[in-house]
Amino acid sequence: MYPSAQKRTIYFIGVTTKHSSIMRVCPEWARYLGLGECAIVGMDFVPHDAPEAYRKAVSFIKGDARSLGALVTTHKVDLLHACRDLLDELDPYASLLGEVSSISKRDGKLIGHAKDPITSGLALDAFLPPNHWESTGAEAFIMGAGGSATALTWYLIKPEHGANRPFRIIVANRSTPRLEEMRRLHNELATGVPVEYVQAPRPEQNDEILARLRPHSLVVNATGLGKDAPGSPLTDGAVLPKHGFTWDFNYRGDLIFLEQARAQSKARQLHIEDGWVYFLHGWTQVIAEVFRIDIPSRGPRFEELSRIAAAARTS
Repeated sequence: MYPSAQKRTIYFIGVTTKHSSIMRVCPEWARYLGLGECAIVGMDFVPHDAPEAYRKAVSFIKGDARSLGALVTTHKVDLLHACRDLLDELDPYASLLGEVSSISKRDGKLIGHAKDPITSGLALDAFLPPNHWESTGAEAFIMGAGGSATALTWYLIKPEHGANRPFRIIVANRSTPRLEEMRRLHNELATGVPVEYVQAPRPEQNDEILARLRPHSLVVNATGLGKDAPGSPLTDGAVLPKHGFTWDFNYRGDLIFLEQARAQSKARQLHIEDGWVYFLHGWTQVIAEVFRIDIPSRGPRFEELSRIAAAARTS
């Protein structure tokens, strides 16, 4: 059994939560935001854990008065599959994507949210040049087919972007079920952007996909390798597209994928991003939802939160 919360508490449902910077950052943010007495508590599960493990955690949060909600990482799809009946409502993105990245309470109801379509877009737009896709004809190659990867593909193919969308999206994953779920979603959306789904259980297969990408293409590590598990979805012999954008959703761990990109950064003229800005947007969006406050996604207040987080991260 989980112990009852003694103060207003947000939970972090992940894999190795004690190592996350949010455990140091959140108390500093709480002071700056004027949240009063509150706490953050980690709940660790192995990837694709038993449904009953997720149900036990969500049932606890639902029934505990001072437990306000949670951010969910790694387990977004599995948790929703296991706990759909425990959630009174889903927001439109959660219903569309079949994942929950956060849980909050409203008027006695437990609500599941999918924030990744918002946060992945904010993080991507922070480093990708305006009109990048239309001006270059570049492709996007996403390794991993979990909730964050699915949300990113949704953002990339939104019809509202008009001509500024990837020439093609390639998604590679070690197993097929998540790829099929993603294919079903894309078929429902019928956006007109070609998407290729590749089962690639070996890093060498991802290397082969890299070799045929156009210059300026975006390459994303959304596998969790480098944080939730050691390693990289690529071999050391992989060659990234020239003038490309390389993005690792991780900001902590062994980060081998980032090391591989940095080793060829100069020769291939790469722009390299880790998951820190994604982390900032992900957590600020969820804290705003759980504590029912307004946190802007840009401007002086967000920049101050970024500064506080960076200072707490290195302390």
